Amino acid sequence: MQLPRWWELGDPCAWTGQGRGTRRMSPATTGTFLLTVYSIFSKVHSDRNVYPSAGVLFVHVLEREYFKGEFPPYPKPGEISNDPITFNTNLMGYPDRPGWLRYIQRTPYSDGVLYGSPTAENVGKPTIIEITAYNRRTFETARHNLIINIMSAEDFPLPYQAEFFIKNMNVEEMLASEVLGDFLGAVKNVWQPERLNAINITSALDRGGRVPLPINDLKEGVYVMVGADVPFSSCLREVENPQNQLRCSQEMEPVITCDKKFRTQFYIDWCKISLVDKTKQVSTYQEVIRGEGILPDGGEYKPPSDSLKSRDYYTDFLITLAVPSAVALVLFLILAYIMCCRREGVEKRNMQTPEEQMKRPFIQVFQNLQ
Repeated sequence: MQLPRWWELGDPCAWTGQGRGTRRMSPATTGTFLLTVYSIFSKVHSDRNVYPSAGVLFVHVLEREYFKGEFPPYPKPGEISNDPITFNTNLMGYPDRPGWLRYIQRTPYSDGVLYGSPTAENVGKPTIIEITAYNRRTFETARHNLIINIMSAEDFPLPYQAEFFIKNMNVEEMLASEVLGDFLGAVKNVWQPERLNAINITSALDRGGRVPLPINDLKEGVYVMVGADVPFSSCLREVENPQNQLRCSQEMEPVITCDKKFRTQFYIDWCKISLVDKTKQVSTYQEVIRGEGILPDGGEYKPPSDSLKSRDYYTDFLITLAVPSAVALVLFLILAYIMCCRREGVEKRNMQTPEEQMKRPFIQVFQNLQ
């Protein structure tokens, strides 16, 4: 039985069989059809919803594996694809992200990370982030929406906050859940709080730090801020001792008894630690003392009344043009007199008598004959 032309072209709905009425597709056609259906439905993903808390570090990883199946040619089951993929993130309707949200991706072969600390002003307002993935080999794109629903935290803000500077870490390494968990565990051992949260993570490059040299596997460094509900431990207070302050001023490492609990994995610069006690920050009104640099109080601003008289600027316009024009005319006359009437030949000719002026042509002719 000769198959129709549309079967030769590979129509997945073609019928095969030995006789009339058979409606069974071949295995190859079935696989192609299922792969096509899978590839179509793989592009239809519902928006992702996340629920971070205000004042607590938010981390969302953009996994390359999640987007690989959306770029043709679609990989078969078990096939490994390692195309370079980059991401672009922005707030829906705007070219950039919100001020509290940051993004980092080192290379096209690594995952991207969205991180930041939501503020209390954004509570109850869904933040829609558009995520566009670019396949740098095939130039295909895929887009998803990330809906960030910021929740209010009962213990926000935590009153005692400490910021550590870790020298031997990059920001993407610190954002890994296992590394951040190990650091919070070490802080909890030396602080012993009931509640401990990571508040924010900032790269040292965002604080004015320099890009490290590509030798000895140097890191850029990262600032990690944590908050707790109990006062600072004596170990954390040791950095405020006069001896340690003197060592820091001399660019020497201070002596911290609990440093060994971090040193196995985290190299902390104790001279850059910042301890903030929110319970002591009471806003008090201070009277402004007038002095240098402060303008006197001019009272309330009184705008001009609406019934202003119209002013004629015609006279002012004429004066503005007449005065420069008169000065220019005088200067022009003086220059013309100097250029035309005060030349050297004209002056000598004016000094001669009429008789000398009449004899001058005959003298010139006589000189030419000689």
